[in-house]
Amino acid sequence: MKLHSLFILPFLCVLAACGRSSTAAQGISLSLASFTENYVDVSIHLEGSVGEGYILSATFTPPDGYHLYSKDIPLNGVEGLGRPTLLELTEYSQLHALGMLTESVKTMEPNFEPKELLVYPSGTVTLSLPVELPARDAWLDDTVKITFMACSASTCKPPVTGMIVPIRVPGAGVYK
Repeated sequence: MKLHSLFILPFLCVLAACGRSSTAAQGISLSLASFTENYVDVSIHLEGSVGEGYILSATFTPPDGYHLYSKDIPLNGVEGLGRPTLLELTEYSQLHALGMLTESVKTMEPNFEPKELLVYPSGTVTLSLPVELPARDAWLDDTVKITFMACSASTCKPPVTGMIVPIRVPGAGVYK
């Protein structure tokens, strides 16, 4: 029994030390939520490190052959067509935006009218928002707002507009 304890104790200490140094050196990478709505897979993440800032991101993966619309089109689309792909903080969010929402891929002008209805190429799109964590030493319940619409050359899935998604975020003091 003593030999077993002597063997496990150093192993647990090494694991604990690796976990601490890995978090401090590389920062955090947290999955906050994931779901599928109207055939589009959505995952929400938080990444970053103390002193370097944090990025809240949402990755949208539509079905094969479907595209999403630009984050920059109006909320009600262009001439009623399409809906923007958005990741937004809610009115009472404890996170604070530190910059603009950016996209992982460039938009394209469609090969149909209206030409202002900018689309992303078929496939996955990630939107990222630099954020400041709340000044707390604990984990907090929060929400984000998601909007998107997926279409193919011949059909569209119903739009998702302003869907409130619950997330749990760390306060800034959790990782200091």
